[in-house]
Amino acid sequence: MTAQPGADNRPVVVLADDEPDVLGAVAPFLERSGLRVITAPDGKLALDEIRRHKPDVCVLDVLMPGADGREVLRTLRREENWVPVLLLTQVGEAVERAMALEEGADDYLNKPFDPHELVARIRAVLRRTRHDGPPLATAPVLVSTFGLRLDRTSRRVWLGDRELVITPKGVTLLEYLMVHRDELIERQRLLEVLWGFDDAVGTRAVDSRVAELRRVLGEDASNPRWIGTVQGRGYRFVAEVTGAENARP
Repeated sequence: MTAQPGADNRPVVVLADDEPDVLGAVAPFLERSGLRVITAPDGKLALDEIRRHKPDVCVLDVLMPGADGREVLRTLRREENWVPVLLLTQVGEAVERAMALEEGADDYLNKPFDPHELVARIRAVLRRTRHDGPPLATAPVLVSTFGLRLDRTSRRVWLGDRELVITPKGVTLLEYLMVHRDELIERQRLLEVLWGFDDAVGTRAVDSRVAELRRVLGEDASNPRWIGTVQGRGYRFVAEVTGAENARP
């Protein structure tokens, strides 16, 4: 099922989900929010629509017949199609979320979700996505100012020529902030990324991990080079970030 005919300048979104209620409710909401929506009830049809319409962003359910959302994502990346992908995952499936990000998803959203939150995520992805090559979500290495480099495959971090000792959750936190540079990330969101909904931890645990990163980086919270605090809300990676192929300069 395709969007209404007629060329316009609205961003094009492919929305794929096998639940008719989701398509029936979410697609009109996205249209009312200023997006042009193309829907598909399964992964294979979603691939056809993506190849045909070259959308600005894709929203894919992880659990679909034919080809699930992660399979569609892997196919797109094999084809060197860097269209931003936001995956809809099941609440509490922390492993699914981690795998989605590792395979090149730009973001994810837990089901059930608030359509307003989906629109906010889509707009954030569109703002930070570059159209001249692979997005940060697929870059093997993330590079920032003052010699900060994160190798996403080996899970190792360097500051200049010195390798930093950071806990696994600290690396995951740094990676997520760098990929979502210049975007306000709420504490609750970071809690989901690091622990999922099943772990009995509070948002103060996120603050502790940020403090850990700042200690290792030698970061001054009052004058940050990399991680800025948004008072009462969360954190923002304030430095520039680019993607690279090699971990060392």
